[in-house]
Amino acid sequence: MKSDLSTISKALRRKIIETSFQSKIPHLGSCLSCIDLLIYLYWCELNINPADSKNKSRDRFILSKGHGAPSLFQVLAAKGFFPSNLLDQFGKPGSFFHEHPPKPGLIPGVEAATGSLGHGLPMALGMALSEKIVNVSYRTFTMLSDGECNEGSIWEAAMLAASLKLRKLTVIIDYNKWQATGRSNEIMCLEPLGEKWKSFGWDVQEINGHDFKEIKKALEIVKDQSNPSLIIAHTTKGKGVSFMEDDNNWHYRIPNKLELERALSELG
Repeated sequence: MKSDLSTISKALRRKIIETSFQSKIPHLGSCLSCIDLLIYLYWCELNINPADSKNKSRDRFILSKGHGAPSLFQVLAAKGFFPSNLLDQFGKPGSFFHEHPPKPGLIPGVEAATGSLGHGLPMALGMALSEKIVNVSYRTFTMLSDGECNEGSIWEAAMLAASLKLRKLTVIIDYNKWQATGRSNEIMCLEPLGEKWKSFGWDVQEINGHDFKEIKKALEIVKDQSNPSLIIAHTTKGKGVSFMEDDNNWHYRIPNKLELERALSELG
């Protein structure tokens, strides 16, 4: 399993970087930090049939860190939610494929328009609560960025989810230690992040977000929890390309031709 997922990871990293170069759209660092988590979810965990992507019993996934949309689009295309050649229109006028996910109904597999940070968890909470009210069995997952945890709406939703005992709600934080203008823990005091969520009533795990075995183990544990679950996934911004790793400039930069060739060479 690990070797297959690693191969997929390298291939999608290449496509993400090529698409950024062609479209002149940034956010590579954030896309490369979360791609392994997305791959495991869609290949091994989520109960979603691309041929029936609106089935009422499907698992829900919301990419709350909407600037990671280029990664999500590549994953959805690779899983057959839509033809991959549609991504050739990425960033072009009239295209629904852009820097952030659009509203539902425009791209198969996209559950919510996100990118205005702090909204994904409240929406996921509503979906998880709906599962209990309408008595249709599914799980709800959402992925946050660490910088997004600065938003008060995240903590309001965290308190409500715990009080409602939404055990089928799972939050994954792509903890790459950066946000827009600096180190996450220098701009706001996030730590001790895990202890804060625990104090709000969540079951918390911390993992290496690039290790598929650790991702697998964490998601297996989630299934037996009685509270909403948080997985803090420690990641590296720009993971997989040496000159992009842990460099916040790649939140904004677009690779030039030489950098594109170097990145693709590193990825094999």
